[in-house]
Amino acid sequence: MDIKPRPAGPRAEAKRQAIVKAAREAFLRDGFGVGMDAIAAGAGVSKVTVYNHFGSKEALFTAVVAGALDEPLDGASTTALAALADAPDLRAAFVDAARTWVAAVRGNADVIALRNLVAAELHRFPEIAQAWQGHGPEGHHPAVADALRELAGRGRLVVPDLDTAIIQLYALLVFPHLVFGSYGTTIDDDATDRLITHGVDMFLDYYAPPVPPEA
Repeated sequence: MDIKPRPAGPRAEAKRQAIVKAAREAFLRDGFGVGMDAIAAGAGVSKVTVYNHFGSKEALFTAVVAGALDEPLDGASTTALAALADAPDLRAAFVDAARTWVAAVRGNADVIALRNLVAAELHRFPEIAQAWQGHGPEGHHPAVADALRELAGRGRLVVPDLDTAIIQLYALLVFPHLVFGSYGTTIDDDATDRLITHGVDMFLDYYAPPVPPEA
């Protein structure tokens, strides 16, 4: 069977973004069982156009999730991470960047809702997990990867395994909120700030360059 290439060009990209936006709203409102007709109507396109861009509901769902889970790293969070390598006080700058990042995660209810929807639907189509594994942490979190790579390149950190470091940083800063959110509860502000400051200290201590011996 011939596989049609995905539509390309500015107009096609605008339609693609409209479809993803409509699908995100529909999945959050009605779950994975929402019909493709409803998604197409929300995007202002035909159902054929949706299938031309994504091929299946599973592929569309994967695109929605992939775009949303890294949404907190847009804008101010990315800028703060990119500035770390030039910061005179790395620890203070890292804490500030982490606070911006975590605040974006905590303030984005869609991220937690989509994460919970993925957990509920994985048994129906494991290709979501396979798609994420295929890209790896670095591919899914380029802003974090770029920041850590630059810090290592400047000699401010020693990061022999970038993918592991990315997962560890997420585990210290972001994952607690996703886990608690999946149970319908939240971590309060004071505990959040302790997690941030202690997590940054743990991360920087572990990846700190070795101290040269005294002469």
